[in-house]
Amino acid sequence: MTMLRSYAYNQYVSRPKKYRCVGCVPNACYFKPKGIPMVELDEVALSLDELEALRLADSEGRYHEDAAREMKISRATFGRIVKEARRKVAEALTKGKALRIEAPGNQKKNSK
Repeated sequence: MTMLRSYAYNQYVSRPKKYRCVGCVPNACYFKPKGIPMVELDEVALSLDELEALRLADSEGRYHEDAAREMKISRATFGRIVKEARRKVAEALTKGKALRIEAPGNQKKNSK
């Protein structure tokens, strides 16, 4: 398993960047509804640490405490990350939006 270090940075708060361990690199960086051209779709951006939280919590069925320890963050922070990731995925699925995974090399600015 390849371990990456992703970081979260809030542009509105002057805090140092927080590094998080990420153990998966996605094979695809976009998921979209079938039959609709990409140019006609709104996007929802899912960060790499949100994808990792979903993988650990939902795909592997880990407890939040164990998953947080693996990502080297607090359990409360892990809970906030996975909650936001689930909200974004649900929004993409229910509103017919494209889901963009912000892996290194495909990040865009000012997307929701």
